[in-house]
Amino acid sequence: MRRALLLLLAFVALPLAAAEPKPFVASYTADWKQLPFSGTAGRSLKKLDDGRWQLDFEAAMLVASLSEVSTFRVEKDTFLPQSYRFNRNGLGKGKQVELDFDWSQKQVIGNDRGEPVRLLLNRGLLDKSTYQLALQHDVATGKKSMSYQVVDGEDIETYDFRVLGEERVATQAGQVDAIKVERVRDPTQSARKTVLWFAKDWDYLLVRLHQIEKDGKEYQIMLKDGTVDGKKVVGAAQ
Repeated sequence: MRRALLLLLAFVALPLAAAEPKPFVASYTADWKQLPFSGTAGRSLKKLDDGRWQLDFEAAMLVASLSEVSTFRVEKDTFLPQSYRFNRNGLGKGKQVELDFDWSQKQVIGNDRGEPVRLLLNRGLLDKSTYQLALQHDVATGKKSMSYQVVDGEDIETYDFRVLGEERVATQAGQVDAIKVERVRDPTQSARKTVLWFAKDWDYLLVRLHQIEKDGKEYQIMLKDGTVDGKKVVGAAQ
């Protein structure tokens, strides 16, 4: 459940031809097939008075909770992260991450679970929320394969994705036509599998996520309801 919820962090709706996001509110159900209970998650995106965007995420289940807040700017079709905060309780050890992106000094400064983080900041480097915004934007513009440089702990990791095609997804909000995308991993390094579906008619809002862990455990996240730019997400009748 933890990794599946983390993957949900910061998936938002984006218009077809530009990186400028649209404000949204979305709620999801999260099911872990090995446990007899499910979790819930809520996400929202809003524009701040100073021109930055703020993405909030909260998730809760019987034994754990987590929250994440990211701020970023959009400049010339590029996402520029400004700050990243993450907090998790339960599911083993707790975790806290605080990162600030200082574009004037070209540095990422902060801490990850008490360990200091200081990295060189170049245009294109993203946090664990904003890379997903870039992914949705690239899917919306028709790209078939994508690669992102992401701050992951004290390192910079490469996250690769590819488009698998189109598929209709049955959600609680109705059936939606979606683009199916998978995370590309080296099978000799990881047996984990992640597949995501983005709604074509709702600015590529995440509507479903399915993950299989290396130990075979499965997680499913599904859209419950939401609004994009003030419009309620409504799919076709099931």
